[in-house]
Amino acid sequence: MKIMVTGGTNGMGKGVAKVLAATDDHSHEIIILCRSRELGEKVIQEFKETTLNEKVSLIICDLTKLSDVHNAINEIQSKHTFLDGIFINAGLGYAAKRVETEDGMDPHFQVNYLSHFMLTLNLLSLLERSQSGGRVIFNVTEGGEIYWDDMQMKIDWGYEAGIQQAMVAKRMFLVKLHDLYKNKHNTKISFIGFQIPKTVWSNQLNIIPAPMRMMATLMKLFGRFITIEECGEMMAPLFTETQKESLKKSGKFITLKNDEFIEIKEDMVILNQELQEKLWEISLKLCADEKTNQISKSLFNLEQFDE
Repeated sequence: MKIMVTGGTNGMGKGVAKVLAATDDHSHEIIILCRSRELGEKVIQEFKETTLNEKVSLIICDLTKLSDVHNAINEIQSKHTFLDGIFINAGLGYAAKRVETEDGMDPHFQVNYLSHFMLTLNLLSLLERSQSGGRVIFNVTEGGEIYWDDMQMKIDWGYEAGIQQAMVAKRMFLVKLHDLYKNKHNTKISFIGFQIPKTVWSNQLNIIPAPMRMMATLMKLFGRFITIEECGEMMAPLFTETQKESLKKSGKFITLKNDEFIEIKEDMVILNQELQEKLWEISLKLCADEKTNQISKSLFNLEQFDE
């Protein structure tokens, strides 16, 4: 399997990438998308030494810049003729104050959702060429809402609200992608939302305020956290299972309980098609990218044809 992991140098992304690199006699090819070349190269060297897998490569992309996303798409398409899976994982966590990206957006909205929207749409053609069944796994959590009148949170900002808004957007996105693809006769891609059942001990803990860090340390002592490797072990089957098993989960929001994947009942607002399409149109306008618009039109034209 050839799998791309966004945010693969820390936390859940690193855990998933590391476990997959070591799985099935090192047969999987791992592509790590990250913003720091120095850190990315360090992680690749670590993987090669610890997993003995030489098929690990790097794509540099700062998700706070849509120009970087555009360049990364071109690089991926020039280097790879197919992808078997993508882990939509990279995201910002704690922030002390509101800032704006160079594209004029809230960083949580852009990094955690919008840049992944653009990236995913442009890489669907590579997933369609998978011989193992293309799949996109989204790192998502329950709860949250979209602030339709203040999506960039200029009026009322909070980092937690920003994170949760992006989670809702990702869940709407994956459900809409599933609906667009479910009637596509010759090509099957699965789109799955996964919520990790325990908090992952990651580098985010290095940037949170001291009181929060102390509380997290105490929680770790009581077993409330898992390692990135444990996270990777939980999630690896989603990337390596058969196409048939993966398609059974497509369009669903799932978690792991007692070593079994179970479905989480999705909020009705996520399943609202009008809101899904409203978010989709807003996302296209914010991306302001002709190729992304063309891909979107082809997907919706297909949906209308199938109807």
